[in-house]
Amino acid sequence: MFDRLKEDIRTVKDRDPAARNGLEIYFLYPGFKAIRMYRKANWCYRHKLFFLARAISQRAVRKTGIEIHPGATIGKRFFIDHGTGVVIGETTEIGDDVTVYQGVTLGGTGKDTGKRHPTIGNNVLIGSGAKVLGPFKVGNNVRIAAGAVVLKEIPDNCTAVGVPAKVVRRDGMKPAESTTLDQIHVTDPTALKIAELEEKIEKLTKILEEK
Repeated sequence: MFDRLKEDIRTVKDRDPAARNGLEIYFLYPGFKAIRMYRKANWCYRHKLFFLARAISQRAVRKTGIEIHPGATIGKRFFIDHGTGVVIGETTEIGDDVTVYQGVTLGGTGKDTGKRHPTIGNNVLIGSGAKVLGPFKVGNNVRIAAGAVVLKEIPDNCTAVGVPAKVVRRDGMKPAESTTLDQIHVTDPTALKIAELEEKIEKLTKILEEK
């Protein structure tokens, strides 16, 4: 238990440049607090103490603004930065070394039964406000840009952006890069396509005016 506690504190210190010391993290960081309370709720859930599990989970929501269903499966060194508005559904599975930012939803589409929520691989970064919806897999070493809406599977070693999200980079990134804090300097293929169409319209307009 103490080893896991120390690992959770070290994870925050490694990934948050604003973290000064373990005492501050333990008492003041909502993401850290939400994860600790999730582990208690998950223990209760696995031992069929469902009411107690939900009670702990809902107390965590009130204290942190982060909602993690006690039935979710979360691996080692999971980091929630800031965290307000984060929602993680019941059948979500999260691997090791995953980072999520505020406003992230790992949820369902409302149409599925059984496994309803995504499976997130190892070493994944999910940017602020991103939504991952449905019972599919997000591979290892993936980056999901801020504001993206992911509705289908993403292979390993990819960067996805946009609404709905599209893969814009694959196998061109070292795994370690997926923990960097840059969530915005990625190319949006939808924006590029709109820019191309605007350029074509402008050229066509000039041709018509000349005639």
